[in-house]
Amino acid sequence: MTNKPIITKTFTAKFHNTSIRSHGHIHKPNPGEELHITFITKDGEQFTYEVAEGDNILDIAQAHNLDMEGACGGSCACSTCHVIVDPDYYDSIPEPDDDENDMLDLAFGLTETSRLGCQVKMTKELDGIRVALPAMTRNLQIKDMK
Repeated sequence: MTNKPIITKTFTAKFHNTSIRSHGHIHKPNPGEELHITFITKDGEQFTYEVAEGDNILDIAQAHNLDMEGACGGSCACSTCHVIVDPDYYDSIPEPDDDENDMLDLAFGLTETSRLGCQVKMTKELDGIRVALPAMTRNLQIKDMK
């Protein structure tokens, strides 16, 4: 029996450290121009965030890792970003268009103050808005029936 040399190779793994990209595409508010939004989760927890004017509720929720799917990517083609708006703020939001109303008809737990988060942009009039995330969402997909 001869002793054969054991050949070993050492591999060095290189890791890159890049910043984490948030889900939503939100902007940092300018000092003194911060708007506030409070989310009420399915569990009743409340989270308040400082946000910039023009950001929509879906992007804000996703940027803060809240449980809001937005399956269509915010194109108003599903109802998975359904939120229930505090009645005190509902009339400050522009009326939903026909596309949003069509999608809202598919939302689980629809209320009189339901909106799609992708369609509601933050404005000074909405500073302090409170929105509740519904207990469930419904994501319907129509498959090609060939």
